[in-house]
Amino acid sequence: MPDTATVETLRRIETELRKVIVGQEQVIEQILVALLAGGHVLIEGVPGLAKTLMVRSLAQVLGIGFRRIQFTPDLMPADVIGTTVFNPKDLTFEVKRGPVFTNLLLADEINRTPPKTQSALLEAMEEQQVTLDGQPHPLPRPFMVIATQNPIEYEGTYPLPEAQLDRFLMKVRIDYPAQDEERAILENHYRGFRAQELEQAGIAQVLDAEGLLNLRTAHRRVTVEAGVLDYINAVVRATREWSSLSVGASPRGALALLVSSQSLALLRGRDYVVPDDVKEMARPVLRHRVILRPEAEVEGVQADQVLEQILQSLPVPR
Repeated sequence: MPDTATVETLRRIETELRKVIVGQEQVIEQILVALLAGGHVLIEGVPGLAKTLMVRSLAQVLGIGFRRIQFTPDLMPADVIGTTVFNPKDLTFEVKRGPVFTNLLLADEINRTPPKTQSALLEAMEEQQVTLDGQPHPLPRPFMVIATQNPIEYEGTYPLPEAQLDRFLMKVRIDYPAQDEERAILENHYRGFRAQELEQAGIAQVLDAEGLLNLRTAHRRVTVEAGVLDYINAVVRATREWSSLSVGASPRGALALLVSSQSLALLRGRDYVVPDDVKEMARPVLRHRVILRPEAEVEGVQADQVLEQILQSLPVPR
């Protein structure tokens, strides 16, 4: 069994988040997996599904810095990473840091801004630093990006390039709540809960930045047997050979599937990975790392369907 204090901390984080988030258990779990693994998340869902509330609540529970950027067509790279400003008083240049200098960054509707601005996040996400006038500036630790995009409205948007998509540990899909969950949301609002007044919701802080950094090391102690490693390898390699896919997942995708499976096992109170962990993580980790062939897209095939076919075709280790 993993360390009891670690498991208790994770349970407390989930409990606090569910004080304000009704339903969306799978989405919360996947975001916490990415948090443990030290990765970034792309959330895809229509407006109004509490994506911003979820991220703001997470920052409050973790006790870390939070900033939000609303991506628009006129947003410039300097609006994200910052710039240098000349100070005429002492004839020096001062660094004016952008909103990326935080612990948890919400990049809202990231596909509404041009590629030049999107790419401003690339170095930050991969290297955890930004470069201003040739000088590197490290970002606060921990650092995590949670980006959102609308899956149905593509007018005036700029699809993320494959290189940037690959920097997201997983792509999470969020859907409408179930009928009873939506009824509970209405009840909460009727009784006075307001997303804009999160401080009044009674959310307790569970961690701080240092505590989160320590928590992130816990998944490395989760055991992965040789047969499970072979299974991860087989899943990823099958994406490169599958007839309906033109591009499969890279070795980075295989590593992402490994650490995500370890983090999921830890979140569920185990210190070892089972094949079901790999199966559950395969879709969110790989769906944005594979590209369908044009003829498959015309037939309405989805990446998740192909990944499900791959999982069903492979023998599961015992």
